[in-house]
Amino acid sequence: MQYTITPIGTVHSPYTQKFGVARQPGLVPAAEVCIELDKRFTADSVRGLDSFDYVWISFIFHDVLDEGWSLLVRPPRLGGKQKMGVFATRSPHRPNHIGLSLLKLERIETDKTVRLYCSGADLLDATPVIDIKPYIPFVEAKPEAAGGFAAAKPEELSVSWQAAVGAEYLSPSERNLISQSIAQDPRPAYQDIPERIYIMNIAGYEVKFQIQNGNASVLSVSASA
Repeated sequence: MQYTITPIGTVHSPYTQKFGVARQPGLVPAAEVCIELDKRFTADSVRGLDSFDYVWISFIFHDVLDEGWSLLVRPPRLGGKQKMGVFATRSPHRPNHIGLSLLKLERIETDKTVRLYCSGADLLDATPVIDIKPYIPFVEAKPEAAGGFAAAKPEELSVSWQAAVGAEYLSPSERNLISQSIAQDPRPAYQDIPERIYIMNIAGYEVKFQIQNGNASVLSVSASA
């Protein structure tokens, strides 16, 4: 039996490309997104949701739909060298390309269009949302559960900013977003080229940086073309 899933809304995110998006929700607290629901969903559809701190967001990995899927994938947490079954990972390359993120619900607006503002996001701009559910701590919090190969939070890079890189034009929230995103080390797991300059497009800016010995150095920040 086949089913058709229709998106209920769209994500507006500072991440406009896959490179730089946090690999898990909550790792970049400064990453705030707006989930705008279709107009058929009125304020009634979110009545009572503002009493919850976190929400589950089900979505489509729309940017990789044409890349297919595989039974085995190489998780970045394992250095990109060891293969695991696709269902033992959170790889976007899944049979149905469905993702799930737990985000902090900051606020809800219901004027004309329903908008949910969430932080700690790992969602690409224009991501189709297919469902929203409240997070219920007493049922879903299992701190004693085994975490497999992803039991511990990954180590973060330290981030430094070179002088005169254009950071003076950034707001504190924009600077935090860029620093926290780079700290997650967006490079492919197998790549370590100290002389390489990486480019991240985020929040309307083009950010150039290098990584060496666990430190990321921001070289320039300019408005995206």
